Amino acid sequence: MSTQKIAAKKPALWKRLWFQIFVAIVVGVLLGNFWPNAGKAMKPLGDGFIALIRMMIAPIIFCTIVHGIGSMRDMRRVGRIGLKALVYFEVVSTFALVLGLGAAHLTNPGENFSSALPANANAVQGFVKRAAEDTGVIGHLMAIIPTSFFDAFASGDLLQMLLISILTGTALAKMGDLGHKISKGIDDVGQIFFKIVGFIVYVAPIGAFGAIAFTVGNFGTASLVSLGYLIGVFFLTASFFVFVILGTLARLAGFSLLQYLKYMREELVIAFATASSETVLPSLMRKLERAGVSEATVGLVVPTGYSFNLDGTNIYMTLSILFLAQVTGIDLSFGEEMTIIVVTMLTSKGAAGVTGAGFVVLAATLTLFPQVPIESLGLLLGIDRFMSIIRTLTNFIGNGVATIVVARWEGELDRAKLKAVLSGKEPVAELPKDQLA
Repeated sequence: MSTQKIAAKKPALWKRLWFQIFVAIVVGVLLGNFWPNAGKAMKPLGDGFIALIRMMIAPIIFCTIVHGIGSMRDMRRVGRIGLKALVYFEVVSTFALVLGLGAAHLTNPGENFSSALPANANAVQGFVKRAAEDTGVIGHLMAIIPTSFFDAFASGDLLQMLLISILTGTALAKMGDLGHKISKGIDDVGQIFFKIVGFIVYVAPIGAFGAIAFTVGNFGTASLVSLGYLIGVFFLTASFFVFVILGTLARLAGFSLLQYLKYMREELVIAFATASSETVLPSLMRKLERAGVSEATVGLVVPTGYSFNLDGTNIYMTLSILFLAQVTGIDLSFGEEMTIIVVTMLTSKGAAGVTGAGFVVLAATLTLFPQVPIESLGLLLGIDRFMSIIRTLTNFIGNGVATIVVARWEGELDRAKLKAVLSGKEPVAELPKDQLA
């Protein structure tokens, strides 16, 4: 089919999902700004949409990974993909942490900050309590093991789902023809869950409207003004990371980052409105597969990346710690800053796309550095939702790029199909909503 025919079949602008969500966001901002109480009342709409998507993540991850691994004859290939993904995650995540420190030293966002430490210590206490329960390497490792096979489905923990999915897929791969038949059946079941997500996507504009209306109505613009410089530094640092670092990696892998962002525009808008990358995880996996990435690579790299490849969260962590240290007049030594990087590499794992998780991880890290007053976290409470949006978008883009790079590295990428899809020669991005997810 020619490009002209494909273009002629494109739906009207008002029928396209990304445009509907964009309009919903604009209306939500206006409602939250001019009628704050009404905006705050829209919170259930956003929460409901996120809950609908989250309930589908566990079965989709299970079906995708089990079929991807179970259909493989060479298990060493699975091991290579997983190992290369982890190597990529650690290298890029470390760079993100260092970039956050560098941005803090270059811009000094906490110096000459006139606000005194906030009196809302009680608001911070809840986060500190949760953070204290999550710290420790042993605690992180033990948390990967669910109390039962089905408890992982109930809790929706990504690392737990990854563990039982890999074990199940490996078992099927070792069962010969019977295992492959079961794996095919699981893939057929997975299509049901993707179809359900497609139905849920139809209400994405409503969810985006509710989430953004609540955010603006609840937090207003005052917090943006008082800490706007820090938000601006974070935004520029994250943008540098995305367009320079990830853009370079994308080019080395043979694709255009800008074309990739256009391909994922619906997911980016949803992630922006909900401040949660979990809402677009199923759609990310399906779109990467349709762009030429093998199912096994998508199934392994994407869920693992949601726990181990949190580039936006890493930048936020080191930038925020240095900001709070500058505000409170604490001069951290070079050794202490290097310790922060090492500790943050551990505490950031598992802070997947749940809204506000980055703030909890920051609290967990600060509990290990008593020289920075934990009460100073209250300065960031009012702007965390806005910081979360930047974290979410950076994490989401980073995981998509990582999956394609690892697939190219391992030879699991159909480069011709990727080029055709991203350039718009194949009308994948214009399929009906129930086929986008």
